[in-house]
Amino acid sequence: MAVEQRHRRVVPSKDADAIYYKDATELAALVRAKQLTSVEIVQAHLDRIEAINPKINAVVTLIAEGALRAAEAADAAVSAGGDLDALHGVPFTIKDSIDTAGVLTQRASRIFLGHVPDKDATVVSRIKAAGGIPLAKTNLPEFSAWQETDNLVTGLSRNPWNLDRTPGGSSGGESAAIAAGLSPLGCGSDVAISIRGPAALTGIVGLKATHGRIPFTGHFPQHELSRYFHIGPLARSVRDVATAFSIMQGPDGIDGLAIHSKDAGPDNPPIPGKPLRVGWLASPGFGAIDPEVAAAVSAAADFLDDVGCAVEPVAIPFLTENNVNDTAALLYGAELGRPLRALVGDRSDELHAIGKFYYDMPDPSFADYIDAEKKVDRLKAALVEYFQRYDVLLCPVVPFTAPLPGQAGYMVDGENVPSTHMMRATVPFDLSGNPGLSVPFTFSSEGLPINIQLVSKWFDEATILRVGALIESENGLKDHHPNF
Repeated sequence: MAVEQRHRRVVPSKDADAIYYKDATELAALVRAKQLTSVEIVQAHLDRIEAINPKINAVVTLIAEGALRAAEAADAAVSAGGDLDALHGVPFTIKDSIDTAGVLTQRASRIFLGHVPDKDATVVSRIKAAGGIPLAKTNLPEFSAWQETDNLVTGLSRNPWNLDRTPGGSSGGESAAIAAGLSPLGCGSDVAISIRGPAALTGIVGLKATHGRIPFTGHFPQHELSRYFHIGPLARSVRDVATAFSIMQGPDGIDGLAIHSKDAGPDNPPIPGKPLRVGWLASPGFGAIDPEVAAAVSAAADFLDDVGCAVEPVAIPFLTENNVNDTAALLYGAELGRPLRALVGDRSDELHAIGKFYYDMPDPSFADYIDAEKKVDRLKAALVEYFQRYDVLLCPVVPFTAPLPGQAGYMVDGENVPSTHMMRATVPFDLSGNPGLSVPFTFSSEGLPINIQLVSKWFDEATILRVGALIESENGLKDHHPNF
């Protein structure tokens, strides 16, 4: 990608003004101004789902009747006057690993066929309290345990930019739905790549906040991997993600790891009036990177330098010397495999290949487990040291654009890499707990989205959201969508 391309403005899509491609912030404003009714908005999205979902298989359970009833109530509240909440009358979708009261939640597994929770997850109840209307549940891999979205219950999800490609995982149904205009806003989750990666492969925005910032209550698995799992928002604009984050965050008195006050901030925040310190890194810190992705990271660095940030290339030796995918695989396998075997019992023949992989994974030795824990501590220390000198790390999200699904490996810049390489630039920040934002930046020569990742110190989501909004305002991608 030529450097001069970084300033090109993208022409809005032909249907950019359609109701289903307006972001949640604009939709809420139109409802408050009585320029659109909530019923009109919900119906427009239901019609879009009916037209497009058969092509991408992003939505797995519709909440149509309930959504229309809630929209009617929202419109009545507008007519009655009074204060309206931030997302009043706006529909949203929910990854099917997140509980929804009275609504089918099958977790992409035959083990949970027909499962209907009796209580909403904390994040769902909070978005509803802010005026949001649950519209649908979205597809995922079994138990949220893979980087692509396929299972034996609701099948394979497809990328709306190219139906032959994957939208990623595990929040792949969510990202595909938002990218294609089936939903303006969604709840996803991330333990290795699962918000930021799907956002990158489908060209939307996804935030993995500081670990424990958003309660994990009502997600399956609930306690397994909870030291690394994050729930977070996906949307087509940074402002929507910021709004959703402000609603979702804060202790709920249930999740023992979600104990951080909404007011918690970084120990050494950016200094007002001084340039934001940005380090950027592509390769070798994250292994093989497609040249177009590496060029996008470099061009994003040039843009931030142009707008007054103090930008320089950096090296983080720990990341160069250690592929923590291996560390994550050992820890995640150990923490998921044992309880999964107890849950599934003699029904292992009903598992998808991904579920079976974890079911069959032997427990590691005690020594190997302790060594993996120590490596995570060293990773955290390396990032603490980095963020003493910099405010932001700019890096890739995924080392390549959306691939074909089901591959055992990829060829990246002339190097054969395993399929887990897709997670090479995201899993470190699940292990460390640092916040990471996936933001659209440009398109590849094949017309596939390329996002960049912004990482900050703990509790400094505000900085990466601000930088993400700068990048978004420059590239015009918020109004560029797949055309069906």
